[in-house]
Amino acid sequence: MILYPAIDIRDGKAVRLRQGDFADETVYDADPLDAAKRWVDQGARYLHVIDLDGARAGKPANLHHVERIAREAGVPIQVGGGLRTLPDVRDALRAGATRVILGTAAYTDIDFLDDVLHAFENRVLVSVDVRDGRLAAAGWTEQTQMLADSVILRLQQRGVRAFVYSNIERDGMLEGPDLDEARHVAETVRGRFIYSGGIGSLEHLEALVALRQVNLTGVIVGKALYEGRFTVAEAQAVVDRA
Repeated sequence: MILYPAIDIRDGKAVRLRQGDFADETVYDADPLDAAKRWVDQGARYLHVIDLDGARAGKPANLHHVERIAREAGVPIQVGGGLRTLPDVRDALRAGATRVILGTAAYTDIDFLDDVLHAFENRVLVSVDVRDGRLAAAGWTEQTQMLADSVILRLQQRGVRAFVYSNIERDGMLEGPDLDEARHVAETVRGRFIYSGGIGSLEHLEALVALRQVNLTGVIVGKALYEGRFTVAEAQAVVDRA
């Protein structure tokens, strides 16, 4: 299992939102590269970078920061936010992304999803962002009525084998993951997935590891790292036990 420190970029800064609310934002670094270097210095093996401006606008807005992080951080990065056309996906990969994370367009544009999977299958994850059991889209700003289970099953039928699963209600709350939810997702996903939402302590990470789900291959942590609740090295030591 891999720990993915989160770097969410908005207006050129590294920020964290609370429950996906753009009106409830905390700025942690004036330059997202500073956050990237800090996490790598602490032992990060991979970084999770989200272009929040791109997610809202439907087109990447911070690929220049992605390029800087990819060039200087020295570890692989996965990148999402506003990737809704094949040229945008190519641009993200050219900027240095090792993997790309698709969101809204993966559900709304079948041809786009098929094209991206055909061109870059092993470098593609799809983000399933869930509020109250149902999918949220457009940078978490639009709530749909699509059930998470049905979305995952449909995407798997299209050939998706890797997911990022985010619990929006727990995001930024530091109150712990939903373990029953994580277990259920593991039973639904036939490939691999990364869990995100609610990690606030090493004990929360230990609880995820204790689920012993072989297709749970990573966990994304944001606010807890920025708030200094534990270091990357401490967290990675816990998830290494998986």
